Amino acid sequence: MGYAGGTKENPTYHRLGDHTETIQIDYDPKQISFGKLLDLFWTSHQPQSRPFSAQYKAAVFYHDEEQRRLAEKSREEIAKQSGGKVYTEILPYRHFYMAEGYHQKYRLRRHPEILKAIEAIYPDHEDMVHSTAAARLNGYLAGYGSLENTKAHVEKLGLPSEREAKLLKLLKKR
Repeated sequence: MGYAGGTKENPTYHRLGDHTETIQIDYDPKQISFGKLLDLFWTSHQPQSRPFSAQYKAAVFYHDEEQRRLAEKSREEIAKQSGGKVYTEILPYRHFYMAEGYHQKYRLRRHPEILKAIEAIYPDHEDMVHSTAAARLNGYLAGYGSLENTKAHVEKLGLPSEREAKLLKLLKKR
């Protein structure tokens, strides 16, 4: 979670300037293509909804001309399919600023017992924020993915059995 698209240096939630709240996705193009990420993006928001403000607009930030071309092409396809205006913007990537710590892993933070268990694994806040395991748990707690899939990712952490059992028990209770 962070901010991008604006001109203000080092924005914060309360001093956002002209930035947009966004996420940055690090991915391996050998595992998933930019086109597949775009497909996920278009199904994860409402492109026909007019943004309330620059802070909350929907945007794709491209890193090169190929990404720009693919993003614009996919936006045109969505507009054609929907028969309406698409408000999602396609913008050049300039810089991504991480949001404040209390904005990271929002859903996970709403489950203090699970957060405490993951912080025991990742005592350094930055490690927790950048952890794939924390991201998976955050997604699961937001209603994405199955318990079985999440369990498989927890098991890959290689935790001592008592910690793994405790974390899985907490997830089942949610």
